[in-house]
Amino acid sequence: MLETNVALPSKPRVINEDTFSGVYEVDGLFPGYGHTLGNSLRRIILSSLPGAAITQVKIDGVQHEFSTLAGVKEDIITILLNLKRIRLQMHSDTPMTLNLKVTGAKVITAGDITAPSQIEILNPEQPIAEVTDKSVTFGMELTVEHGLGYVPREVHQKEKVDIGTIALDAVFTPIRRVNYEVENMRVGDRTDYNRLRVFIETDGTISPRQALENSIEIMVHQLKSIIGFQDAVTNTASAALPAEEKMALDEASLDTDVLKTRIETLDLSTRTQNALENANIRTVGGLVRKKKDDILALEGMGPKGVEEIEAILASLSITFKE
Repeated sequence: MLETNVALPSKPRVINEDTFSGVYEVDGLFPGYGHTLGNSLRRIILSSLPGAAITQVKIDGVQHEFSTLAGVKEDIITILLNLKRIRLQMHSDTPMTLNLKVTGAKVITAGDITAPSQIEILNPEQPIAEVTDKSVTFGMELTVEHGLGYVPREVHQKEKVDIGTIALDAVFTPIRRVNYEVENMRVGDRTDYNRLRVFIETDGTISPRQALENSIEIMVHQLKSIIGFQDAVTNTASAALPAEEKMALDEASLDTDVLKTRIETLDLSTRTQNALENANIRTVGGLVRKKKDDILALEGMGPKGVEEIEAILASLSITFKE
């Protein structure tokens, strides 16, 4: 008898795992689904996991990146490359400013940077520059932002910047390397089912297991948002209904499973998630019952947080209460 249903795979299992890297396997994938799932997860892991990076730097006495500083061993290009290697964890949605000022001969490291409480430097041993002259004072101002993936400096650089401000290519992704391989395995009488093995290496700001879990959740949310087709006739008819009837119709048409989705499973920043939890908003259903202004008025919530929530709700085909 021919198979008419696509078999479901097993849940991921850990093959090897530490702080920075992990190997995970998914067994029992229907023939061909190994590459379909593996390639999709790899692209999501590389492009869609949030992180923090230095996007701008202003060094005392430097006008552009092709300069040199008297009494400093490295040129500015080398210093900028060293800054891009600093790993940061940021608990804020708004750009933050860090400062560094050192006087005297020494090797300057990331640990010498003065950072606000919302930013944690995970590799303070990372060298930045070496001052060779005891009389030299080395100072700089750094801008750290939250983002996704890799953003060239031409994209995030503002049209008008202060003289001496140097924009950097921002590597926001916390992923250092991700790869996958697929091999055949036996399921029942068939030997062409797939086993997917995923290799993930992070920079330490996120665990490899969390990176895989988050990427799976992002994929599920994206797929849920495109289930079904838009009905132009229904949309036109519902637009003519009174606001109260339209709201009742919209809530009734929403997927119950989506409304029950917990806030902590969404791809929200720590600050936004904490603001919602402190207001006792625990599910997507609790969000859609609020107006945009109500969310903006929450303690610890800013405009960027509201935009972040709107983007998540839009991916689920949901909006705030009108």
